[in-house]
Amino acid sequence: MAYYLYTPRNTSDIKSFRLRIETEDPLFKGKKKLKLAGRELGDIPNVIFQLHELEILDLSPERQSCLNFKVLAVPRGISKLTNLNVLILDTNELTELPEEICQLVNLESMALSNNMLDHLPAGFDNLKNLRSLHMANNKFEDFPMDLCQLENLEFLDMSDNNLTMLPVSISNLKNLHTLLLFLNNLSALPDSICDMTELYCLWIGNNNISRLPQNFGNLTNLDWDERYTSSVLDGNPLTYPPLEICRQGIRAIDKFLRSSDLNGVRKLVSNPTWEKSEEEAD
Repeated sequence: MAYYLYTPRNTSDIKSFRLRIETEDPLFKGKKKLKLAGRELGDIPNVIFQLHELEILDLSPERQSCLNFKVLAVPRGISKLTNLNVLILDTNELTELPEEICQLVNLESMALSNNMLDHLPAGFDNLKNLRSLHMANNKFEDFPMDLCQLENLEFLDMSDNNLTMLPVSISNLKNLHTLLLFLNNLSALPDSICDMTELYCLWIGNNNISRLPQNFGNLTNLDWDERYTSSVLDGNPLTYPPLEICRQGIRAIDKFLRSSDLNGVRKLVSNPTWEKSEEEAD
């Protein structure tokens, strides 16, 4: 397309970008969307930050022919787009985000997958309206704690990173219904995840998890029995419950864990050593 070869640079060229704003994207019908492409991604024109009416900004290369042009850094001027609801930055070469991005308090969805991020900027928890966050295929080793303050979050994808653990405070995400964590280095799930009862999609395949939390059966909305895929659990050294039990769904998991818990109590009660220690304590 012609605009790949020419990037307006002057304030007088704002009109050129305004003419490219669309409102008929079926995913964002009625929203004012601008998509940059080609050379524009390698050198983002600052003039677009004067388009204060923008609600959707797409800075992600889509086609193979566009992959030679990627966003290397998000300009600080992005903070001026205060009406943005959706920001798409997938498949670039970002190693960090500017703190100014945290001023976009009307953001509801952000796509950051396929970059080289290992942290989020300070103040990310200001994005209280964020409902959907895509961060797959990055370099995160630590789960960003700011995310646990985004209580309106409904969808979180952190698959294909280097996460080794989840914080206990992840249970603050009471409205989360989709959590994608496959292809990480998790060795366990925190017990607090059992309080996230709105979860219906949880993918934790290809990690190092051998046991599920004892109260995992509380997650009665999980769709594992209806929509089990390899990304759900396969690729873990699971023994408790065994993988064949887990593949049967949350009811089978709950039955196994309750039975195991009950059997453990029975063994403890019938253990003479336990009885003796109780008498000595008296």
